[in-house]
Amino acid sequence: MRTCLVLQVKPDRLEEYKERHRNVWPEMQAALRETGWNNYSLFLRSDGLLVGYLETEDFERARAGMAKREVNERWQREMADFFVQPKGGMPDRAMQPLEEVFHL
Repeated sequence: MRTCLVLQVKPDRLEEYKERHRNVWPEMQAALRETGWNNYSLFLRSDGLLVGYLETEDFERARAGMAKREVNERWQREMADFFVQPKGGMPDRAMQPLEEVFHL
């Protein structure tokens, strides 16, 4: 299953956001792999639009698997302030998959 997600990074945090993703913790990368986040990519537009793409058998199961990981909780806490979202919200809970309407 292909899944695409969108979030909005605060414009004043773009460079720091990119830097953080050049150095994603090895244990975070391992947790993503172990919970079914395959072929996972993030794309960032200059206005802060963040598009995520991944392939997984079951997105809800992959997301639930990450929710159980302590490393994910730490990562999400550190990353929460980078995003435009309701106050106190965590980015992993704001991710809603887009409907695929065409694939070639």
